[in-house]
Amino acid sequence: VLGVAGCSAASSPPPAAQVSSQPAAMAFGGTDRAWIEINIAMDEQLLPLLELSAGRASDPAVRDLTTQVKAFTDTELGTLRQLHTLAALPAENPHKGMPMPGMVTPEQVTAAGALTGGAFDKAVVQHVRGHLEQSQQLAVSEEKSGVEPQTRRLAAEVLRTRSETLAVLPKLS
Repeated sequence: VLGVAGCSAASSPPPAAQVSSQPAAMAFGGTDRAWIEINIAMDEQLLPLLELSAGRASDPAVRDLTTQVKAFTDTELGTLRQLHTLAALPAENPHKGMPMPGMVTPEQVTAAGALTGGAFDKAVVQHVRGHLEQSQQLAVSEEKSGVEPQTRRLAAEVLRTRSETLAVLPKLS
């Protein structure tokens, strides 16, 4: 027990590291914190559909679309997870699995996986469009009401990628 207590005392630097992150956490407003959590949940739930599409899409344009969306989603998720840590958000995401517009559900992925050909492509494009439109709306809210500069910069990047990607979607439908 004393050895464990000694180890705990020796691990004083981790609590100090936590304290040093507190000022950063205080720079995050409620909109910033909610935006980070919602976008992590939405992006994580989109990935299985994008991965399914890589081997199943019959239209090369749909494969290209999902490859592009997966690339920027993976990049955004990395940044969102860093912001999550800086904002000292809880490990359990209250938005995970939340039914909301643009949230791709496991049931939708399963249903899409049962489709083939053009029906599969159409379902994927529909779900990707819903995700992109919702994340675009959320990014507008973050830009308008967020206070943390790094989070607002990511929201601006989200708006850019969504705008560019949504512009090509009608050609695929």
